[in-house]
Amino acid sequence: MKMKFKDLWQWSGTISRAPFVIWALILFGLKYNLDRVLVYWLFGRQWSVFSYFQQPLPGIENLSPAQSPDEFIILLAASLPFLWAGVMLCMKRLRSAQLPLWLAVLFVAPIVKWFLFVALALVPQRNKDLNEPGPKISWLPKSVFGSAALAVGASVLLAIAAMILSTVVLHDYGWGLFVGVPFCMGFFSALIYGAGEPRRLRESLAVASASVVIAGALLLVLAFEGVICLVMAAPLAFILAIIGAVAGHAVQATRRPRVPPQLYCLPILALPLMFASEILRPGPPPLLKVVTSIEVNAPVQTVWKHVVEFSELPPATEFLFKLGIAYPIRAEITGHGPGAVRNCIFSTGPFVEPIEVWDEPRLLKFSVTSNPAPLEEWTPYHEIHPPHLHGFLVSEQGQFQLTPLSDGRTLLEGTTWYHHTMWPVAYWQIWSDQIIHTIHRRVLLHVKALSEKDGK
Repeated sequence: MKMKFKDLWQWSGTISRAPFVIWALILFGLKYNLDRVLVYWLFGRQWSVFSYFQQPLPGIENLSPAQSPDEFIILLAASLPFLWAGVMLCMKRLRSAQLPLWLAVLFVAPIVKWFLFVALALVPQRNKDLNEPGPKISWLPKSVFGSAALAVGASVLLAIAAMILSTVVLHDYGWGLFVGVPFCMGFFSALIYGAGEPRRLRESLAVASASVVIAGALLLVLAFEGVICLVMAAPLAFILAIIGAVAGHAVQATRRPRVPPQLYCLPILALPLMFASEILRPGPPPLLKVVTSIEVNAPVQTVWKHVVEFSELPPATEFLFKLGIAYPIRAEITGHGPGAVRNCIFSTGPFVEPIEVWDEPRLLKFSVTSNPAPLEEWTPYHEIHPPHLHGFLVSEQGQFQLTPLSDGRTLLEGTTWYHHTMWPVAYWQIWSDQIIHTIHRRVLLHVKALSEKDGK
């Protein structure tokens, strides 16, 4: 075993497993201590190993070049040498194992980077003239149907087991579940499918896609999930499974005639590391904000009356609500002024909203102390209760702001502050923002109709 400093900055050459792991540990120790000093010096905060698992990183959650350019540039500059060294080591290790060099891009991918690290620590070095990289796995089928059935079955079982571990045992809907699991499904299915005979890329992609479909159907049949949430998760799952299948197919193509048995263990070993990094993610999720506005052809005092309390809304006609998303029915209030309690009745139960600001007729602001379920799942059973229906999408605050306009009209804005503990936040925010906008519009249009009717 030889440790060479040039391995950290030269991309050519190879490196074996032991030096790769040792360099990785050394670089992590150096990077951790450098970050600890910089964060304390720049932000006056303590830094621990667990801080790397926080999203966003502590002390720099509000940092941008426009707000604090010096600190941003220093932190960025400090990370670049380690980024370069990490990519160089990955390139050398991939070349040593005769795996596709483009897999080095996974080094900067959240959660999936654990997949790459485990792979590079497991797969042995392979000489170019070596035609027998490992023992032959004779029991793997060679027929198209047999290998496809085994690939789909194994990846589906892996996905179900991982889903139960993440949601039922760990109570977490994080990157590991929505990014790591589908990626590993695609990789695992493509690897097994091409183990007996060479396959075409489109066949590997088809097997990976079939694995996602069957896994979703099985979650529905076993009453783990409903149709709505499976449909929401499907785009992300298919994209990650296809990326994983491309990686698995590329590994098969470059590791002929046989793939080392260690690679078949890779998804099984990498997923626990992904989930562990999610468990170590401390701190609250980011607070999100949705604002919807509408103009009302009525004076501000008339609009205020219907904002505070409004009669029952007509039956819901919006497509999202017909799918089972919770929708508002009416609003009731007990008391007057700050301290009054407003109850916004939804199809799944009431939101309890103690009034914090009563600035008649300009601003009504309230906190939310009780949230009903965000939706009623479509399911072949009477009802199901997946964990994400309870406490994973939470409204924290809301307000109605009224601004007088010319000609006696009013600009009415509804705002909701909320958070959800489902990652990647940016992906799930696409869905949650659209749902909240639709809820806002249903309420605002009803207030508009009542106010304009009173105005006439």
